[in-house]
Amino acid sequence: MKLPSPPSVDQICQAADVALRTIFTRPHASRSCPTVPEQQSELTAAEKAHAGALMRVNHVGEVCAQALYTAQAMVTKSPALRRHFEHAAAEETDHLAWTRQRLDELDARPSVLNPLWYAGAFGLGALAGQLGGDRWSLGFVVETENQVAAHLQSHLDSLPANDHASKAIVVQMKDDEELHSRQAQQAGALDLPAPVKTLMTMAAKVMTTVAHRI
Repeated sequence: MKLPSPPSVDQICQAADVALRTIFTRPHASRSCPTVPEQQSELTAAEKAHAGALMRVNHVGEVCAQALYTAQAMVTKSPALRRHFEHAAAEETDHLAWTRQRLDELDARPSVLNPLWYAGAFGLGALAGQLGGDRWSLGFVVETENQVAAHLQSHLDSLPANDHASKAIVVQMKDDEELHSRQAQQAGALDLPAPVKTLMTMAAKVMTTVAHRI
């Protein structure tokens, strides 16, 4: 069995640069942050705390998305698929910027465990690409994005009724995640085995539970 070739030095340096910028710098979006100008988000202290915890979880999800797509772009041998992952990562950068901006507005902070979340997601993305190949890697994207979209829907149901600012962001994020899932399916994604999907669900549950508090 032929072992996969390791990434180049340039690819490793590029991946390290993305990791440092994702975790330690303030991201910049290429699209304007979604808003509902005619509706003001007037929240009580308790509502702000609740919304802040939910948006912290969403921010962690975007940190993980950057790690996942960066790892998959690094290990794929297909230039077309690499461009696919890089384009998706660019859209996820918008999400990262929007959720960070909303955290600031809610006087909430990002998760202190972001380096750990990034490392875990990067490792999973690289493993899926190296061991399973491109179609397996795309299947991992489909399942991840489907789970994220469902999770975002639960946040829309849980956010305070008057938090129009957070809801506008989450709605756009959900639309983008569903698009990424469809694009991965069109690119030839494999349907992952049920045990793998279950493990991914369990891992996501741990992440969201911890990030809600820390």
